[in-house]
Amino acid sequence: MGKIAANILASGDGWNVGDVVCTAGPRDRPYEEQHSAWSIAVVARGSFQYHSSCGAALMSPGAVLLGNCGQSFECSHEHATGDRCLAFHYNPEFFDRCGVPPFRIPRIPALPELAPWVAMAHLAVQAPHKVSFDELAWGVIGAVAEVVRPSRKGDRAPGPADERRVTATLRFLEAHFSEPLPLAQLASTASMSEFHFLRTFRQVTGLTPHQYLLRMRLREAATRLVTRSESILDIALASGFGDLSNFNPAFRAEFGVSPRAYRRASGDQHLD
Repeated sequence: MGKIAANILASGDGWNVGDVVCTAGPRDRPYEEQHSAWSIAVVARGSFQYHSSCGAALMSPGAVLLGNCGQSFECSHEHATGDRCLAFHYNPEFFDRCGVPPFRIPRIPALPELAPWVAMAHLAVQAPHKVSFDELAWGVIGAVAEVVRPSRKGDRAPGPADERRVTATLRFLEAHFSEPLPLAQLASTASMSEFHFLRTFRQVTGLTPHQYLLRMRLREAATRLVTRSESILDIALASGFGDLSNFNPAFRAEFGVSPRAYRRASGDQHLD
């Protein structure tokens, strides 16, 4: 008999996100369940049939399942066995704050508008340590909101006031990049809600706050590697990384070489 295993990866004020693995197959009879919160689930692997009062849909990788709080539903695996999803759950107060209307469709297919967040969700399943879940939780619901709003006209272009607020945040990041900086703190610096801040920051800079901060930290580390005699561990910590397990792969992904190789290529032979 198939089973469902849910591993909560992160949680915040009004939301949580879990890695949900289902091993049900064609021989398992579906049964009625109920969404206990507003639900958005990104399918990472496998496929299944999803039925709710909003309709029925085949869920496959890249698709996004939508569930209203209190809504009954059924999932079945009529043609194949197993699936894996990254499931976001939002309490009613959080959902109201975001201004998202009740879902009228059961699924969003793999649309370009959702692609960056879906890709990040897939990464979260494979390598949770590489993802800012705080940012992902807000980003996913923001992207879904833009798709499901009945009369959406696309994102409003950022104006001078938006640019001033984002600029203030950039200066704040420059001064405090080595500190833990949750999304709520950055949004407060810009005098915006997390929902509006994340979208506006990305419009103005072309990056999410987490991506911007990561690259700022990596640039600082690269400079320290060739100008200071500190150990690589000390440089990683001073640049805002918690340990080498996060720093080394991030540095290699950005610069194409390890921190040690980068230092040696500069002609600096300090011992690490």
